Amino acid sequence: MPAISASARHRAPGAPHTVLHDVAASTTRMVESSGRRATVAVGASGLVASMLAGPASAAPSDHPNLPAVDTAPLTAPAEQALAVSAPVSVPLDAAWTFDVPAITVVADPPPPPPAPEPEPDPAPSRGAEREAAPETPIGAPAPASANGSAIVEIASRYVGVPYLWGGTTPDGFDCSGFTSYVYAEVGITLPRTSADQRYAGTVVPFDQAQPGDLIWSPGHISIYAGGNLQVDAPVPGKTIQIREIWQSDPVFIRVG
Repeated sequence: MPAISASARHRAPGAPHTVLHDVAASTTRMVESSGRRATVAVGASGLVASMLAGPASAAPSDHPNLPAVDTAPLTAPAEQALAVSAPVSVPLDAAWTFDVPAITVVADPPPPPPAPEPEPDPAPSRGAEREAAPETPIGAPAPASANGSAIVEIASRYVGVPYLWGGTTPDGFDCSGFTSYVYAEVGITLPRTSADQRYAGTVVPFDQAQPGDLIWSPGHISIYAGGNLQVDAPVPGKTIQIREIWQSDPVFIRVG
């Protein structure tokens, strides 16, 4: 059987297709969809910027092997839009104005003055305290057991004076302020506190104590009045008084 040879068929060569053809097609679609949006007004100079195409012959000259591309179809719609659009211009003497609303500034009202602080009640005077307290006669005779002791006689003059913590005058006494004041009237100076007055003289036993000696116990001091009595400034709310010795184990101190 004779061999049948078939000749190969080849497609006829067509126009060359490059990337520029794709760019041209894409640009044509964009220009057609943009319509007539091609005119731009520029400020007060009255100039109009328009999109103008270059000549079709402006193909790159440094690539002689590339075919020429006709760009007229791309720029034709833009040129038509510019031809029928009225140019926009602004007169050189145009003035721009706008309304400014009136603004009134009102200052904040001054803050109200602070409420006055309540005034503290005035501290009552010693005289007022004496008037408010039950009436106690100031001064008393020295007890018979004093045996003429000048210290006991002076101490008895202040019976009824109110107790005042830290007090050292007849306006008010605490225990050591009272003893130091009485001894000062006979010219003897005692330390200010009861703890220091504990060592101001010589300790004597109870059976040898004499009127006018000091009687010390922790935190308190008084003046021995003979027998089983003492003169002292007791506690706040009380007054100078002559009373029995209540301390369980007092220390008797002779001064001078």
